[in-house]
Amino acid sequence: MADQTHVLFVEDDDVIREATQLALERDGFAVTAMPDGLSGLEAFRANRPDIALLDVMVPGLDGVSLCRRIRDESTVPVIMLSARADSIDVVLGLEAGADDYVTKPFDGAVLVARIRAVLRRFGHAGGAAQAETPAPEVAGTLSFGELEIDTDGMEVRRAGQPVALTPTEMRLLLEFSSAPGTVLSRDKLLERVWDYGWGGDTRVVDVHVQRLRQKIGQDRIETVRGFGYKLKA
Repeated sequence: MADQTHVLFVEDDDVIREATQLALERDGFAVTAMPDGLSGLEAFRANRPDIALLDVMVPGLDGVSLCRRIRDESTVPVIMLSARADSIDVVLGLEAGADDYVTKPFDGAVLVARIRAVLRRFGHAGGAAQAETPAPEVAGTLSFGELEIDTDGMEVRRAGQPVALTPTEMRLLLEFSSAPGTVLSRDKLLERVWDYGWGGDTRVVDVHVQRLRQKIGQDRIETVRGFGYKLKA
């Protein structure tokens, strides 16, 4: 198991849980599968997995609350699973700190591809050997008003105080800072930050931009209506 990517999978449906666990194990992942949120939290603390897959609607401690608890303790990547693409639960999961989500029912190959895409962003191979997605080509310390970004040390400060960002938020900020003043579309950000080789839900971008604004300043990232976002130089 030491050489395998360890997945924590929390799902209360026995059929989905067992079938998905088998599919992931066939693709080379080590899987700890739990039926509810409380046992999922215990398994997370005991095993410290490389990635967590959390169904939104699980008993005991729902997936959104579990995501918040995990995010309080770790920056491990989290993918939420939701049965309804238009559910408010999707947005709540992202606001709780999830990095991505997949809608049920899902194709096993799509789920594996999304897991590996997230893991590449976090510098983890993900089962079989994968090439890591390169970060934007920026170097040194960049300053934008009271915001400072140390791209070598991967540290951010606002008015001299450290700002804690998740890896996904850091990659998003690096994309903006590599081209300050340039409007980046949601689709372009999905491609560069989330490593989507296909169309994705732009709510993922919108929620992460809002979370980033809360940390670096609401007025630092400007919305250009109908086009996307840009970092104010």
